[in-house]
Amino acid sequence: MTNSVNQGHMLICLECGAEISGHWRIRCECGGILELQRDLSGLDGERLKRIFEQRLHLRGSIHASGVWRYAELIAPELPEAAIITRGEGNTGLYRSEACAAYAGIREIRLKAQSENPSGSFKDNGMVVAVSHGLSLGRDVFACSSTGNTSASLAMYSAWCGRASLVIAPASDISPAKINQTIAYGAQVIRFDGTYDDGITFLERWGDELGLYVCNSLNPYRIEGQKSIVYELAQQLGWKMPDWIAIPGGALSNVSALGKGLDDLWRLGMIDKLPRIALVQAEGASPFHRMVQSNDQTLIPDPHPRTRASAMNIGNPPSWRKALFALELSHGVTVSVSDEEIMRAKRAIDRSGVGSEPASAATVAGLKKLRADGVIDPEETAAAILTGHMLKDVDALEEMYGEEMIHLGDEPLSPERVRDMMP
Repeated sequence: MTNSVNQGHMLICLECGAEISGHWRIRCECGGILELQRDLSGLDGERLKRIFEQRLHLRGSIHASGVWRYAELIAPELPEAAIITRGEGNTGLYRSEACAAYAGIREIRLKAQSENPSGSFKDNGMVVAVSHGLSLGRDVFACSSTGNTSASLAMYSAWCGRASLVIAPASDISPAKINQTIAYGAQVIRFDGTYDDGITFLERWGDELGLYVCNSLNPYRIEGQKSIVYELAQQLGWKMPDWIAIPGGALSNVSALGKGLDDLWRLGMIDKLPRIALVQAEGASPFHRMVQSNDQTLIPDPHPRTRASAMNIGNPPSWRKALFALELSHGVTVSVSDEEIMRAKRAIDRSGVGSEPASAATVAGLKKLRADGVIDPEETAAAILTGHMLKDVDALEEMYGEEMIHLGDEPLSPERVRDMMP
């Protein structure tokens, strides 16, 4: 696939500025990460709004997908024959008075990316990356993963009849996510190392092994994940909240959020640019520390540690793109403890939506930013919930297991039940 200005898009290295064409790769020869840059000059924002609204009512079409609905802004260069879909996107946006009261602000809406087919936001980007790989004739799709990426990759690979290879750390990963990955048919290799070690391996050996790498370094992953903010904006009638809170691990999601907001703003499709609140776990927060210190280079954490396993990443590859997102939106970073994450998770679970721990970092971060005076109590926010509550059943057992009532040998009776009724 040739990436050129004439096709309306090009791959650019964020380190050296080189334009990449010809042989597909996920990094520049200089070692820099790549970004797809698109020419939006021929697009009309109001016309796109009408098209996107019409597609909301489609059934049985590629454009019924909550990703491919926005095809003109995602990857219009991909041939239709290569495009796959499992109906990803189309996720709910829920106003939660309980979470707003918990965080201390006027309104919080929960964007439940957990409603995606594989149970996480990864589907929005993965469907585009795998479609691009199919357009190149690739047969084996690979990733390093803490769980959600691998499940999404394995699902889409199975859906299109291709093989998948997953490299995963031997510890600190939810068994539910790995078992889901295996269930979809992926070959999973566990090793004594970190997510970052797996990325390094795939960058070094991926091409030689004939693998199409689908980690967040892949620019098409970012293009697909932009659809999350497109859909959020459409659900809100193109009237944006004051804040969007998002958890940060590999930082692909906040990178996509910033890129998508930039598209919408440049096309005049939204009324304002919301501020981004990027939330990291205290035990895995190298990007937050960099921003707080006003440093220009990220210092990796070789031993990240957080109960929110999806965020357990010490060397996030997309940190330069994440910086752009913060600069664009006048955004902030915040770190929260595992205890704060789990308290926020309880609030989200009891609201009737639910989430895995990493998702709950968003509400925890909003609460902390409100307490610090960064967010005004009259402001509004959207919180991106990245993964389903069943992605981490161990967390559910830890939090709620003791709340169950066991009668043991005592007989079940109306009187006993009445005593225990809420």
